[in-house]
Amino acid sequence: MTSKKVKVEAEDDDERRMDAKSGSEGSSDEENDEVYEGDEGITVDFEGRNPIDPDLDGIKQLLGQLFVKAHIDLSEMAGVIVGQNYVGSVLKQAYNDGDEDDEDEDTDMEDPCQVVFGVTTVINLSNKQDLTSVRQLQKMIFEKAEKYATELVIQQFREALESGTKTTGLLLNERFINIPAAVCVPMCENLLSEMERARTKGMPYSFDYYLMFVKYYQQAAAGDKPAEVIYTNDEEEYFIKDSCASFDYSVQKETTTALAGHWQKKDEELQPFRKVLLIEASKLPGIVSTIKNLVSSVASK
Repeated sequence: MTSKKVKVEAEDDDERRMDAKSGSEGSSDEENDEVYEGDEGITVDFEGRNPIDPDLDGIKQLLGQLFVKAHIDLSEMAGVIVGQNYVGSVLKQAYNDGDEDDEDEDTDMEDPCQVVFGVTTVINLSNKQDLTSVRQLQKMIFEKAEKYATELVIQQFREALESGTKTTGLLLNERFINIPAAVCVPMCENLLSEMERARTKGMPYSFDYYLMFVKYYQQAAAGDKPAEVIYTNDEEEYFIKDSCASFDYSVQKETTTALAGHWQKKDEELQPFRKVLLIEASKLPGIVSTIKNLVSSVASK
């Protein structure tokens, strides 16, 4: 995979993103009393790279913040992602020649170019039914669906995941908080290209559906102010719009606090949720194109 670099700025924009949610829900048992006031940003160059063995722990951490405290073998799932590194990317800080001098001065510090800031990939669930993590994932989905989804939605998920007549891929688009949607575009475009290349070689990357988990927070209505939904990854709103079935469930009980680390005062009452999506595979290129156009229009202003 050819690295694709994109310069992004971790902004504090009240209208477009939530600045103050934990990058790893449930990772801390203590509340931080400091209140982040906003208006800070940093410009960083990122690039997508093929997943490799040293990325396993970083990928597992990202999976852990998506499937917070779920009974899923995340080590096995991370191993699958690395094992199919011809499809999918991990997001890392771009390397430059000046980094070599820094390594000499701080040899005991973790190399920022080795930190996994995000992962974008797809796992074929239909041909990996023998894996413990896949079976655990599907069990969790239907346990949640039985509680929170309509009968029609449950039927749609069963057709996609259990009928044996459809091929469904788990679409992962996970990254650290405050990394803007701009990085999603090259990562997803690269994924589409890699899947097409894999299909031409007869590899199992032809899908009928994608299964996707979206992280979001909801602030309860107060007075005249209606309830507000804030997506952790801004662009995932457009995956939702083109989904054919979905249901939601709360992960409040699985997290120690709704927020951890630094947050703005107005964000303190946000409650964490997951939305599970089924997306027709043919819709994915159009979704990526829509996000690309939106990112370009914002950048041009």
